[in-house]
Amino acid sequence: MMNDIKINRYIEHTKLSPTFTDNDVYSLVEEAAENEFLGICLPPFWVKKAKREIGDQDIQLVSVAGFPLGYNMTETKIEEMKKMIDDGVDEIDMVFNVSSFKAGMIWPKIEVAKCASLAHDNFKILKVIIETAYLNEDEIRTISKICADAGVDFVKTSTGFAPSGAQTSDIITMRDCLPSNVGIKASGGISSYDEALKMIKAGADRIGTSKGIKIMEEFKKATKA
Repeated sequence: MMNDIKINRYIEHTKLSPTFTDNDVYSLVEEAAENEFLGICLPPFWVKKAKREIGDQDIQLVSVAGFPLGYNMTETKIEEMKKMIDDGVDEIDMVFNVSSFKAGMIWPKIEVAKCASLAHDNFKILKVIIETAYLNEDEIRTISKICADAGVDFVKTSTGFAPSGAQTSDIITMRDCLPSNVGIKASGGISSYDEALKMIKAGADRIGTSKGIKIMEEFKKATKA
């Protein structure tokens, strides 16, 4: 039964606000430890501090590259990733270059492959954010396949900065066209336990959300009922 799942082990406790401070590092790590969340996702600037705060706790440290629009030069994304790896990141969520894809270029696949190679050479996980709000179903399928062929570990729906976020219909589409060894991270606007459950039922393996505490409160009520 879906209510039997440990929702906390799907959650990447996320805060990517432009007003993020050191206090947010402390609270993210503390709340992740208290709720046994899978990981935390925060801005690249704070990765080194977060790594120190996490210490030997079982919390995956996630940050972002090419965020939030994805049309940075590949070299810029690579350098961002290298710095994050040096600072102790475990997983990198890199924004896909929707701009060059819409222009009909083959470069996005080359870029993703370069980033995947860098991540895997350093034993890190790469997720690619395809920003589904700007794509139709056929484009979601095409980009998902590009990502899989380029060697990514996960395809992620959204940055949370676009007009809309994760949709269950998009998760279903992604799961239908992705091989089983490529996971799906649903993110963007997931603010309740019911929404998170729907994403998981549709095929999501991870939930990126800033509402992890609220989701856990609702989860505890639901599982007691």
